[in-house]
Amino acid sequence: MAGPLAGLKVIEMVGIGPCPFAAMLLADMGADVIRIDRAAPPGADNPFPILGTKYDVMARGREAIAVDLKSAAGRATVLALVEQADILIEGFRPGVMERLGLGPDACHERNPRLVFGRITGWGQDGPLAQAAGHDINYIALTGMLGAMGRQGEPPAPPLNLLGDFGGGGMLLAFGVMCAAWEARASGQGQVVDSAMTDGAALLGSMIYGMRAYGEWNAQRGANMLDGGAHFYDTYACADGRFVSIGAIEPQFYAKLRALAGLGQDPDFDAQMDRERWPALKARLAAIFRTRTRDEWCALMEGTDACFAPVLDIDEAPQHPHNADRHTFVDIAGVPQPAPAPRFSRTAADTPMPPSRTGAAAALRRWGVTEDRLRALGL
Repeated sequence: MAGPLAGLKVIEMVGIGPCPFAAMLLADMGADVIRIDRAAPPGADNPFPILGTKYDVMARGREAIAVDLKSAAGRATVLALVEQADILIEGFRPGVMERLGLGPDACHERNPRLVFGRITGWGQDGPLAQAAGHDINYIALTGMLGAMGRQGEPPAPPLNLLGDFGGGGMLLAFGVMCAAWEARASGQGQVVDSAMTDGAALLGSMIYGMRAYGEWNAQRGANMLDGGAHFYDTYACADGRFVSIGAIEPQFYAKLRALAGLGQDPDFDAQMDRERWPALKARLAAIFRTRTRDEWCALMEGTDACFAPVLDIDEAPQHPHNADRHTFVDIAGVPQPAPAPRFSRTAADTPMPPSRTGAAAALRRWGVTEDRLRALGL
């Protein structure tokens, strides 16, 4: 793989959610990532049946090998890989890697410069460290879930984007790369403790600042960025589809007013008068219901009104802007987001689909001996 991380060697202990997302980010940028998967396939009760298939987008760009981590041969194989690795990432509950004999101490004995990245929901310590949970629970604890949703309605889960991916996998990838940079000078690895609670809270930094300043109301749906403001929300159109408006700055708000036929309407002059937001929103809602989404696109898209159609996941790859930038790619017949960001000199390749083929070759590339390969049945 080409990319700015070409030559970086990463071990991924296969899990779900944030750990494979972090591994995908690293592999997308050219890192040589080898996945250590469970020796047996998941059972029929697996809630994520796409795992291990070509539809498992977050497994792209790297090869997986099946290793029995409870066997001496399996553990020895992982430790042999550790000797060659720059980074290891795992997403098990605290203590699991230690019980397998693959914790930070055991790995650092083999490779003192290894960066050992750990991602959990609650973190490696604290009263909840050993409790089960998922994205929705972690972001609930940070105040971020409670800030999302319409006034008078329950909090609205933002899919699993905030905890698993933004505050989880992306923070893990950032953390291990920070530690890898430091290890270049010190020659010493370290443990990176990434918690989705920490990451989701960090993503809310601006909101916490606004709250402390008195600019954020603890009531959902009453603020500028949560759908409370008439100039920052989504609106239904005549065909039942939606558009988004984000005209915060005065010049952008003026453009929105002009295109919506409200340029001379004095009711809309006091943009930041929170008391008037509900009435102004009702006025705008009625206006947007007079045309279809595509008709509003023809009028507003590409202008400074801060406008975009609300696309579904089938429409998004087909939008002219996304198509022109190749924001989405097709890999083995599966449309999916392309690697990002873009680099002017060390551009990333289009990733290969998830694969178990060539596992023996991958292990040889990492210096695993033929005797050990035979012990693994490869």
